[in-house]
Amino acid sequence: MMDVREIRQYLPHRYPFLLVDRVVELEEGKYIKGYKNISINEEVFNGHFPEVPIFPGVMIVEALAQVSGILGFKTLGQKPEDGYLYLFGGIDNVRFKRQVVPGDKLTLESEVVSERRGIWKFACKATVEGELAATANVLCAVKQV
Repeated sequence: MMDVREIRQYLPHRYPFLLVDRVVELEEGKYIKGYKNISINEEVFNGHFPEVPIFPGVMIVEALAQVSGILGFKTLGQKPEDGYLYLFGGIDNVRFKRQVVPGDKLTLESEVVSERRGIWKFACKATVEGELAATANVLCAVKQV
C-alpha cells in the first residue's frame, strides 16, 4: 500500500532512524500495519550486543511510534512538509516477549484508541512470523512547527 518513497513523505525520519520499510494495510482513523526488515547491516548492531545481535527494544517502540505517526498524518491529510510533526507524548504498558534478530521481518501494527485535542493514543504490537515480540500503548502529540 505504501513503499518507502511514500513513507518518506509522511515521516521526517531518515537513515538510520527511518524504521518502517513498507505499509501493507491502512484504514484512516483506525488501523495501520507495516513492517521493518531487520538486517545485520543495521548500524545499531555494531554496538548493541555485537557478538549476539539483538535489535534494541527502544527501537521496536520507535518503529511502532513511526507507524502510528503515519496513521495520524494520513488520517488528518497532513504531511511534515505542511509544518506538522507527531512527537512522542508517552509510552505505557511496554512489554517485550521475544528477541528480534537479523533476518527477522518485524511486523508493526497500530490501532487508534482515542484522539483528543491533538493527543493521540495508539494500541500497538510488533510480531515476527505471528509470534508476539512487543506491545505498547503509544501517545503522540501533533504539533505545528
